[in-house]
Amino acid sequence: MAVILITGANGQLGNELKVVSKNFYGYDFIFTDIDTLDITDPLQLSALIVNSRPDWIINCAAYILVDKAEHEPEKAFAINSLAVKNIADAIQGSECRFIHISTDYVYDGKASVPYSELSDTNPQTAYGRSKLAGEKYALMHPGTMVIRTSWLYSSFGNNFVKTMLRHGADKPSLRVVFDQTGSPTYAADLAEAIMFIISGVIRNHFAFNAGIYNYANEGVCSWYDFATEIISEAGLDCMVYPVLSSEYKQEAERPSYSVMDKNKIKENYGLPIPYWRNSLSKCLKILT
Repeated sequence: MAVILITGANGQLGNELKVVSKNFYGYDFIFTDIDTLDITDPLQLSALIVNSRPDWIINCAAYILVDKAEHEPEKAFAINSLAVKNIADAIQGSECRFIHISTDYVYDGKASVPYSELSDTNPQTAYGRSKLAGEKYALMHPGTMVIRTSWLYSSFGNNFVKTMLRHGADKPSLRVVFDQTGSPTYAADLAEAIMFIISGVIRNHFAFNAGIYNYANEGVCSWYDFATEIISEAGLDCMVYPVLSSEYKQEAERPSYSVMDKNKIKENYGLPIPYWRNSLSKCLKILT
């Protein structure tokens, strides 16, 4: 029986993995979060790994407060970087496979064509720098797969979709930036993709190929397009107006372009990726 350890299990992706795990029999899932496992504590982490002997670790734990990270980079690096080193150190020399979740923020957001895994990294924020450092630590373990994702949302936790639904129900109009472009990612799809890969490797359907991979839902949109679709699909009587990001002053710079090339993960694992509008509809059926 394969033992799969999930960190950050109370977040969006962690909660979706809990849901998806119910469809996978013959696996021993261990779901942990800060209340049961502090991955910044190398002794506590090492003890749990020694006792549970996981075959796979999926690290969903992350510091994701992008603006706040500009003022407390030490905390962002402790969770997004040093804690990842703790995991890599604890499994060094073992056969354990490590799937680490990263972000489009490791790119500079200034491109005009989709970023591939070979594109230069150039994070513009403390959050992005902490995640890039975490990637490098994760890849110190040879059995590591880093998955960069973008614009994550779910029926769990706080996210853009829930914010638009809440404000769309309360306000006659919303102003949303139209000059930032990317691909939304339904966390349920990413959770299914991760388990598709794990189960496929275990059953020898394909080989585990370590390295960096991009994953987001198919298609491209702006935040304005995304918000418009959310409001329309939910049947809310609220107007959405496009505005420039310069009208919204934020501590951390947001990428103006975070579209990622996903061919590598599709070709390596034969992975089907849903279109973002179809996935949004699935999520909204749960939320509305």
